[in-house]
Amino acid sequence: MGVLRSLAFNTAFYVGTALRMIVQSPYYFSASRKNAYRVVVQGWGRFVNRQMRFWVGTTFEIEGLENLPDGPCIIAPKHQSAWDTIMLLPWVPDSVFMLKSELIQMPLFGWYLKKQRQIAVDRAASGRAMADAIKRTKAEVETGRQLIIFPEGTRRPPGAEPDYKRGIQLIYSGLAVPVVPVVMHPGLFWPRGNFRRQKGHFKVRVLPAIAPGKPPKAFFAELVETMERESDRLLVETVAENPHLDLPAVTQERVAALTSGGS
Repeated sequence: MGVLRSLAFNTAFYVGTALRMIVQSPYYFSASRKNAYRVVVQGWGRFVNRQMRFWVGTTFEIEGLENLPDGPCIIAPKHQSAWDTIMLLPWVPDSVFMLKSELIQMPLFGWYLKKQRQIAVDRAASGRAMADAIKRTKAEVETGRQLIIFPEGTRRPPGAEPDYKRGIQLIYSGLAVPVVPVVMHPGLFWPRGNFRRQKGHFKVRVLPAIAPGKPPKAFFAELVETMERESDRLLVETVAENPHLDLPAVTQERVAALTSGGS
C-alpha cells in the first residue's frame, strides 16, 4: 500500500506540477511579479501540501508563525528534502531564494524562476561572483522580500552530523536584517533520493529571530547552536509521535544517542 501511495503521489506531483506550469503560463508571465507569486507560486505550495496529505497521509503543523516577519528577513531552515523548498511558500509573503545556477537554465522552470528574480549562484563561483550575488540579494530584500537560504547548503538526512556553511555569515553581515531559524524533519517523510514517501505528522518550528548587527562569528555560533539544539529536540519528538516510520540508520543512531543521554 505504501508503494502505491508513493507512486500516486509522485505521479500527481510531477505531472500536476508540469500541467500547472503550462496552463498557468499565460497568466504567470503577463501578471505582475507579486501577483504571479501570490496566485501561482503560493498556489503551487498549497497544491503540493494537499497532494501529500491526500495520497500519502502526511500532514504537518507550523509552530511559531508569530516569529516570521512580514517584512525583510532571512529565513534559515534545516534542509533534508525537496519539500523544504515548497512547503513554507504559502506562509512566506514574498520569498527569494539563493539557488544553484543550473536551475535557472532549465526550460520553463528556469523561466519561472527568472520571473521571480531568484538569485542564481555558481557553487564554484569566485569571491567576486559571490559578492555580486549578495549585492543582488540585498537589492531584493530591501524591497521587503524574505530571503530563504539553507545554512547547510545541501540536503542532509535527519540526525546527520551538521555541516553549516560560512556563506550565511557573509549574507547576514551584508543584509543587516533578522535571521529566523526554522527546524523541521520532512526528510523522514519525503527522503532525499528515495522514491518512497511515508505517512505521518510532523511539526515545523519557527524559532525566534536573531537580531541583526551581531559580530559575524558570534551570529554564526548562535545560529548553529540554536538550530542543532532545537532540531535534536524536535527529532526525538517526531520519531516518538510516528513510531511506524522506517528510519535511516543515521537517524536511528542519533535518536538513540539523544534518548540515552548522549550528545
